[in-house]
Amino acid sequence: MEYTVQKLGLLAGVSTRTLRYYDEIDLLKPARINSSGYRIYGQQEVDRLQQILFYRELGVSLEEIKEILDSPTFDADRALREHREKLLDRRAQLDALIANVDLTLAQREGTKTMSDKQKFEGFKQKLIDDNEAQYGEEIRTKYGSDQIDKSNHKIKGMTEQEYAALEQLNEELHETLAQAFATGDPAHELSQKAADLHRQWLSFYWDSYSKEAHAGVAQMYVDDPRFTAYYDKEQPGVAAFLRDAVVIYTSK
Repeated sequence: MEYTVQKLGLLAGVSTRTLRYYDEIDLLKPARINSSGYRIYGQQEVDRLQQILFYRELGVSLEEIKEILDSPTFDADRALREHREKLLDRRAQLDALIANVDLTLAQREGTKTMSDKQKFEGFKQKLIDDNEAQYGEEIRTKYGSDQIDKSNHKIKGMTEQEYAALEQLNEELHETLAQAFATGDPAHELSQKAADLHRQWLSFYWDSYSKEAHAGVAQMYVDDPRFTAYYDKEQPGVAAFLRDAVVIYTSK
């Protein structure tokens, strides 16, 4: 079976503009161009597009998808099994949130009672599951499964007030870090305040704090491109700046 760009777009539920862009960046090239100048896609391209859409659904960037699919070690069967596992994790997250909504409705209708803790269980479980999906393998290798399990247990045990405080602290951390980055000096008072806020933020997750582990996490922000991209999304260089500020902070 062969498809023009328009037919493939209709089949896959994506725009022809998207398919043309994928062609431009060499992510999905047509099998051939026919005599009329139309892009023609075959079975191999259809299968590759399916993989692209799976990865996009899981939040992977186009650049990363291209690198994965073009790798000589890429295994389509293994990739599909991994997609399935991640989608099952996502379904479990959605099921938890749906159950939370159902219980909330039942409480409002007067048929069931719901504690304040229960109101946030679905959100906290989603936070844990998202962290595990993105960084679980790396952080368990680096810090050990026991430490990560304790951290997850601590998150699940957070009260409504603690969860709100964590969100507020995270916002304050990023605002202060942006102001500190503008000074260009990781030893500046604002920079050290950001490092201290980062310590407080980590302490919400960690069973116990150590300067060595704090510095190690900050270094991971530079070594792991996913963390770097998160901190550098507004200004390139923020991850390295935070690392430098934390190194100064933890050396005192």
